[in-house]
Amino acid sequence: MISRHTLDLAVERAIITADQRDGIVSLATTPPPIPDSASTDEPMRLVGGGNDLFVTIGILLLFAGALFALQSYPGVTVPMTAAILGVFAWLVAEFVTRQKRMRLSSTVLGLGFIAAVTTLLGRYLETRYGLGAVENPIELAGLRPQAETYAAIFFGGTAVAAIVYFARFRVPIMAAVLALSFTGTAFFLATLYFYDGLANGQVLLPTIDQVPEVLSKALYIPLICGFVVFGVGLALDLHDRERFTVWSDCAFWLHVISAPLLVHPLFILATGQDVVFGEIEPGVTASVMLGILIVAFVYVALAIDRRSLLIPTLAYFGSLGIYYLVNSAANSTGIPPFALILLAIGALIIMFGAGWQNIRRLIVAPTLPTSVLKKLPPIRR
Repeated sequence: MISRHTLDLAVERAIITADQRDGIVSLATTPPPIPDSASTDEPMRLVGGGNDLFVTIGILLLFAGALFALQSYPGVTVPMTAAILGVFAWLVAEFVTRQKRMRLSSTVLGLGFIAAVTTLLGRYLETRYGLGAVENPIELAGLRPQAETYAAIFFGGTAVAAIVYFARFRVPIMAAVLALSFTGTAFFLATLYFYDGLANGQVLLPTIDQVPEVLSKALYIPLICGFVVFGVGLALDLHDRERFTVWSDCAFWLHVISAPLLVHPLFILATGQDVVFGEIEPGVTASVMLGILIVAFVYVALAIDRRSLLIPTLAYFGSLGIYYLVNSAANSTGIPPFALILLAIGALIIMFGAGWQNIRRLIVAPTLPTSVLKKLPPIRR
C-alpha cells in the first residue's frame, strides 16, 4: 500500500496534484458503499448517461457518412472500405473509450471494429480460396480437406481481434464476441465430423434426407458450448460478487450468449421437435417440458442474480409460443397449451420486474445452504 509520505512526495514532484492525492487518500480510507434498496437492480453498465447516448448517435452518423463517402469512389473496394473503417473505429475508441470511458459508444465502436475484421476475413477467404459460390456451411463442408483451414482463419481471426481489442480498451462485449467465435468453430468442426460420417469423406454433399441427421447430431455442440460459456460467466460473477469491475460486465454478456445456446438445444432435445425445418408444434407433452425448462432457468437466474440470463430465455420461449399460436389451426377449440405458457411468461416478467430481490429472498435463500449463498451475489433487502 502506498504511504501518505509517498503521496506527499509525488505532489512535491508534480507527479500528481494535491486534489488527486486527497482523492486517493479518501478512496483508501472510505469503505465501498453498500447498495441499498434503491440500487438493488442488476448492474447493466451499458449506457453512461445522456451524453453517452448523444455521442453514440454522432458515431453512427459519422461512420454512416464515411461509409457512403468511401462507396462513392469507384476505386475503393469492399476490403479497403472495411480496413479504413476498422482503423477509424480504433482511432475514435482511443478518445471515446480510453479517455472518456463512454459505455454505449465504446460498445458500438467495438462492434464496428469486429464487423470490419469479419468483413476483411470473409473477403479474404472469398478471393483467396474462391468461396464466393458457397451459400451455407453444408456446402462448405464439401470443400474437403481445406474446410478446417477456412474455419480457423475466420473464427480464429475474429477471436484474436476480440482479444486484442479487449486488451487495449477493456470493452466487455468482446467477451461475447470471443464466446461466439469459439462456439462457431466448435459447431462447424462438429458439422464436418458428422458430415464425414455420412458422406464417407467424399467431396459430396449429404442428401436432403441426411442433412437433418448431420445438424441434429451437431446440435449437442452449442449445448456444450452454452454450458462452458455459462460456467465462465458464473466464475466471473463469483470472482466479483459485488459487481464493481469490468469482469462483471463481461459476465453479463456471457450470460446473454449462453442463454440461447442452452435454451434451443435443450428444448429440441427435450421435446423431439424438428431442428432443421422449423416444424415446432409442441403438444401437451412438449408444453410440460417447456414449463420445466422455464422453472429451471428462472431458479438459476434468481440464484446467480442475473436477469441477463433470464431475458433471452423468456424471449425465446415467448416468441416460440407466439409462432405456434399464429400458425395454429383456426378451428381449434379450447385454450392452446402455449397460450398458458405465454400468460405465465408475461406474469413472470412483470412480477420479477416489480420485486426481483424479494423473490430471490423468498425462493433462493431457503433452498440453498449458507455455504453456497456466501459465494453467490448477496441478496439485497
